[in-house]
Amino acid sequence: MRENYKTIEVRTERHTEFVDITSRVRRIVAESGISEGICVLYVPHTTAALLINENADPTVVQDVASKLEKMVPWEENYLHPEGNSAAHIKTSLMQTSHIILVEGGKLLLGTWQGVFFCEFDGPRQREVFVKLISS
Repeated sequence: MRENYKTIEVRTERHTEFVDITSRVRRIVAESGISEGICVLYVPHTTAALLINENADPTVVQDVASKLEKMVPWEENYLHPEGNSAAHIKTSLMQTSHIILVEGGKLLLGTWQGVFFCEFDGPRQREVFVKLISS
């Protein structure tokens, strides 16, 4: 089954961390030889997500992380006994999958857009699955 998709390994170092994985996704697309189609990204974790947003200025994702922390603080009276309810809630507010068009053998992202792996319960070893579908 693993022949049908690629896996990007992500090792996070902090509790909350946004890791730019754009270049790794682009490399998978380039190596695939697909010229037209879609790239499906999926995170198989309940305390991590994906974000497509500006990657030219790192303060953008810092602001996103900061606002999420204010909206869903780590220390709260949550019922979940594992102590990571805030991470589950943040993931629920984000997306765990994205579809990006592939055109001319390249991801069809906007000028300032990048793909971020969003860690909310780190540090951990994580995965992002990449499925390419040719049209």
